[in-house]
Amino acid sequence: MKIDTPETDARRPYRQTARAAAAEATAQRIVAAFRARLEHMWFDEIRLEDVAQEAEVTVQTIIRRFGSKEGLLESAAEAIGEEVHAARAIPNPDPLSVARAVIQDYERTGDTVMRVLAQEDRLPPLRHFADMGRAEHRGWVARVFAGALEGLAPDAAQRRLDALVVATDLYIWKLIRRDMQRPISELQALMARLIEAALADPA
Repeated sequence: MKIDTPETDARRPYRQTARAAAAEATAQRIVAAFRARLEHMWFDEIRLEDVAQEAEVTVQTIIRRFGSKEGLLESAAEAIGEEVHAARAIPNPDPLSVARAVIQDYERTGDTVMRVLAQEDRLPPLRHFADMGRAEHRGWVARVFAGALEGLAPDAAQRRLDALVVATDLYIWKLIRRDMQRPISELQALMARLIEAALADPA
C-alpha cells in the first residue's frame, strides 16, 4: 500500500503543473502543424494523420484534445486572433502607425486568412471564421478611430467607419504585396494616405 508523505504532497502540485505545461506545449504543436497546412492547402485536403505526424502525436490525441478538425480550426482561429490583437496594439492611432500595425498583422496571418476567404462559400466552419474576422476588424477600427467618429451623425459615422475599414482591408495588402509585389514601405505609405483621406472626408 502506497502511503503519501509530506514530501509526496509537496511534489504533487509540481507534477500536475509540469503535466499541464506539457499538455499545452503539445496542443500548441498540433495547432502550429494545422496552421501550416491551412496556409497552403484547402481545408478538406488537410488530414489529421498528417497533422499528427508533424506534431509527433497520434490522431487520437488530436481528437481527445480538439474533438475534430473543426475544433482544431476553432483553436487555430483563437491563436490567430491573439496574434492579431498583439500586432495591432498601438499607443497612438495616427494614420502611419495604424497602417504599420495592420500590415504587420497581415504579413503574419494574411496568407492564411486569404485562403480561408477563398473557401468560405462552400464550408460553413470557414464562413464562421471569416465572419468573425470581419467583425473583429471592424470593431478594432471603430475603437482605434473612436475620436474621429465621435460627434458625427449616425449615417455620417457609419460612412466614415466604412471608409476606414476599406482603407485598412486585407485585400489592399493582398493586391499590393502579393499581386503587385511591392515593398512594405510602399504599402504603408499608400494605406496611410487612404486613412488620411477617409478622416479628411466630411462624411
